[in-house]
Amino acid sequence: MSSSTYDVCALGNAIVDIVADVDENFLRQQHIAKDTMMLVDSARITQLRKSLKKARAVRAGGAAGNMVAGIASFGGKAAYMGKIGHDDVGQLFSADLKKLGVYFPTVPMTHEGETTGLCISFVTPGAHRTMCTHLGASVDFGANDVHTGTIRASQIIFLEGYMLDRASTRLALMFAASEARKAGCKVALSLCDPLCVERNRHDFLDLLQSKTDLLFANEKELIALTKLSGLDAAIDAVKVSVDTAIITRSEKGAVIVHAGQQLVAPAEPVPHVVDKTGTGDAYAAGFLFGLARGLDLKICGKLGALAAAEVISHYGPRPEHSLAELAKKKGLL
Repeated sequence: MSSSTYDVCALGNAIVDIVADVDENFLRQQHIAKDTMMLVDSARITQLRKSLKKARAVRAGGAAGNMVAGIASFGGKAAYMGKIGHDDVGQLFSADLKKLGVYFPTVPMTHEGETTGLCISFVTPGAHRTMCTHLGASVDFGANDVHTGTIRASQIIFLEGYMLDRASTRLALMFAASEARKAGCKVALSLCDPLCVERNRHDFLDLLQSKTDLLFANEKELIALTKLSGLDAAIDAVKVSVDTAIITRSEKGAVIVHAGQQLVAPAEPVPHVVDKTGTGDAYAAGFLFGLARGLDLKICGKLGALAAAEVISHYGPRPEHSLAELAKKKGLL
């Protein structure tokens, strides 16, 4: 085990998640494309929030935030960097991370700044999830907010791909990756969403080819990145750019590619899928926790699958049961 203070340090858009049940007719009426993530402005997110009859869950979220919550649930040590507003929603976000024991050093905005980011995750029958996100204060995270000391104290840096959507956060991500490289930290990158990949394909490829050790993607995201029609061809294309790639495929499990070799990691059985929000984030948490603790890739894949299975069995993107206890029962820890 490493002597690093943190197993993983994550950079991401600080977002509070609202999870709500809707039918597909609601999405059509609101002109929202199913199974996508759409960026919206403050007025639109307010209108959508008012249109909801009720919410299943309201809690701190964001892809990187969900991932470090998973690390903490496994008993790992995590740090997080992301910008929140000077408001009640921001206080909720900060308090949630601190309750989990996640180190959160980023200074919030002042009274005059933007409000904290908000994401509404619409869950439709079949556990499909569609997201509308107002980034809010998260877009004001810049290179000056990157705590290089925290990066140097971490084994792995996790970069949330959504941060490539804005110039300031894009520069911060690139700066953090460069600092991690200097410090000898492993750098992990999550593609996050096919549309995000399409918007920022050049920047994703730049990160992969020069500053990234691990890539997390699902099948659609990887195909969007490579612009190839089949998974096998997409995997072959990404092998030359990154040391390790983890491609999740829902109930089909995941394909782990390392040093040119492939390993198929099965999914953990789930009696009833409730909400897929945060599934990829949970998988990344399990995999990175295992990697930080020196476990082999097969066990890392099992930890990722275990975390993903726990998250999709209930509403909300973060674990409700101790992942450490679940892993111990499975003999994985």
